[in-house]
Amino acid sequence: MKNMNIKFIKVLILFIVFCVIGISGFLFREHRTFKEPVVVSEHITTVKKLSDYSDVVKGTVNDCNVYIFDSGVEGGTMLMFGGAHPEEPATNLSAQVFTENLNVTQGKIIVINRINISASTNTRMGEAYPRFFHVDTPWGVKTWRYGDRAANPLDSWPDPEVYIHYPSGQNLAYVDIRNINRNWPGKADGLLTERTAYAVMRLIEAEGVDMTLDYHEAELEYPVENTIVTHEKGNEVAAMTSMLLTSQVFDVPIGMEFSPKALHGLSHREIGDYSDAASYLVEVAEPMLDRIRGITDEELLMSGKDRFVMKAGEHGLLYAPIDENGWPINQRVARHVETAKTIMQVNNMVRPEQTILFDGIPSYHEILENGIGAYYNDPSMANPNYVYYD
Repeated sequence: MKNMNIKFIKVLILFIVFCVIGISGFLFREHRTFKEPVVVSEHITTVKKLSDYSDVVKGTVNDCNVYIFDSGVEGGTMLMFGGAHPEEPATNLSAQVFTENLNVTQGKIIVINRINISASTNTRMGEAYPRFFHVDTPWGVKTWRYGDRAANPLDSWPDPEVYIHYPSGQNLAYVDIRNINRNWPGKADGLLTERTAYAVMRLIEAEGVDMTLDYHEAELEYPVENTIVTHEKGNEVAAMTSMLLTSQVFDVPIGMEFSPKALHGLSHREIGDYSDAASYLVEVAEPMLDRIRGITDEELLMSGKDRFVMKAGEHGLLYAPIDENGWPINQRVARHVETAKTIMQVNNMVRPEQTILFDGIPSYHEILENGIGAYYNDPSMANPNYVYYD
């Protein structure tokens, strides 16, 4: 009888283990294979793949969609991209506001919603991140993948003992080989994120891009916060944009930082150095990323409210203000969208030969009033020819 009980317990344990493995495998696969529908604006010119510019990413998960809005009227060209770090959701949400609503009447705007798709197919180990996040819209709930800061190890292996940035030779942390914002200007025969950055540089050359904008979010403990980081080519535009937004639009100021020349691999440094484009990176506060946060769940991600982060602010430990209103996703996206619009408008004044005119994009106050869900279209009701997947 005793032996039978022991055998039963062993079988029960094995059954539970296999159930846990099966459920975990299903959940991991669901997250990795989930497709995010994008209903492009009716004014889209064409949708290309990144591999159309360089075949070094062909067949990889990072062969992302490139959404092109070309007015056919001579002017400037802007490339904006989100999703460099998929644990920063306001980045791809902001890019997609443009993808789904934009109408360009002079010049050209190119949008990549997720530049490092691989990083959105896993989440950071040990952080208990949610797999998905959701936005309420007038037609229902829209779902996106949540992700990590670095590409999925399944897509980029092995990590080196020390990552040596190409071409500077600077030594960086091993995991940064999977962080696309440490891999510019890229390497044709490198690992996944090196090849992705290389392909985007070929896009910049082929499309004659005049300026790039890399969307990011940062923890409130990080000093480069609520700011525009700019290559020296963009100093004048970034300074004027900062002054206009701080004095006329935003309740929390947006600053300006110069791209450090000695720190390599970042978009705001290397794109400007290795192309004709002026390169910008814009940051907004995301309490989800703070190490002193409370429960890491979708509520914190979307509301930006956390009493532990607030307490740190009371002790002067933060570089951005926070109160009981937090940093909700609507505010974060609204800041990014308005910053992108203002950079282009200021650039029109500073460099009239690069003029870009457009409409269809909501203002900062319209996004706060209506919520970001009002600016995403229902894929089930859209013309299938206008539906793509990231």
